[in-house]
Amino acid sequence: MPVTDQPLSAAATLARDLLRCPSVTPAEGGALALLDERLTAAGFTVERMVFSDHGTPDVENLFATIGTKGPNLAFAGHTDVVPAGDAGAWRHGPFDGSIEDGILHGRGAVDMKGGIAAFAAAAIAYVADKGDALGGRISFLITGDEEGPAINGTVKLLEWAAERGHRFDACIVGEPTNPAQLGDAIKVGRRGSLSGIVTVTGVQGHVAYPHLAKNPVSDMLALLARLDALVLDAGNERFQPSNLEITTVDVGNTAFNVIPRKAVANFNIRFNDTWSVDSLKAHLRNELAGVEGLTCDWQLDFTSDSSDSFLTHDAELIDALADAVEAETGRRPDLSTGGGTSDARFIKNYCPVVEFGLVGQTMHQVDERVPLAELDGLTAIYRRFLDSYFAG
Repeated sequence: MPVTDQPLSAAATLARDLLRCPSVTPAEGGALALLDERLTAAGFTVERMVFSDHGTPDVENLFATIGTKGPNLAFAGHTDVVPAGDAGAWRHGPFDGSIEDGILHGRGAVDMKGGIAAFAAAAIAYVADKGDALGGRISFLITGDEEGPAINGTVKLLEWAAERGHRFDACIVGEPTNPAQLGDAIKVGRRGSLSGIVTVTGVQGHVAYPHLAKNPVSDMLALLARLDALVLDAGNERFQPSNLEITTVDVGNTAFNVIPRKAVANFNIRFNDTWSVDSLKAHLRNELAGVEGLTCDWQLDFTSDSSDSFLTHDAELIDALADAVEAETGRRPDLSTGGGTSDARFIKNYCPVVEFGLVGQTMHQVDERVPLAELDGLTAIYRRFLDSYFAG
């Protein structure tokens, strides 16, 4: 049967309701309005703001806080989701929030409306139990721009909060961090990300008269061969090796008998703390400058969304969270720096930050889903962490 009659926990109810909000980036879809309602009812002061930038869609964001003194712990996340794709391929409608056999189905179930529902439910329960004796402050940084350009979201939300005097002592991002089961891993850092564009410009011509043309494809192949052969480092005890992946090569040419004028290729590097953005850019320029035999003009450019690696060393934050995970699951989580990037790359400039959430096996997939038991287990971990963190 598609919908269970079993009573739902506060976290499961909120997660189900959030999944029913079609908040595909950059649409708010009702998700932030729903959080506003639930958090306001629990005593939080909630503010919502729209950020804009040239050439990008406007994005709505939410900031909520409670408490007036003591350490300020932030929970961060995003209510925007990636598109569902072919809705007909889903077992249940991607925005129906259906529950079957104890499993909640829908786009965003693990990435990351389920995580938001868990930390919101944990915080609301903690506030209800403690009353005026919170022991600190709890804040929420919620964006609708994580799955998109990430320009009108967390970056500007953090700036907005700082301008108004908000200071954070620690932050947990509720991204799905566990590879197989709840309690596997806490993300305590992330590799950096650098995207580059190689452009080779030649002279267009007829393939039968190559002496009258300059073929940019030949030079592009030589440049990409150099990039593809690079061994950037061997990794270290903190991070896995850096890797460069060529992601697109395009000449925009559909004719077999035309030598194209231009070839363009994109690549991305995920790099560890052996490198900085600046040192890696310099290394790549030097490597490509050493390629011999080129006959065309070429240039190397980088996109503006690069980020350095980071590693969080806050033992109080990490130990309290790891202890809570172990107490609830019986597993001591690994401290990981693997995977892709998240908004933690922006938050680390303001306070120590770690990431811990649900199991990520179905994120971005058709039939994204989360067991209700796992959702409630994550809520229990967050709640136990709050007790420990503010007691310390």
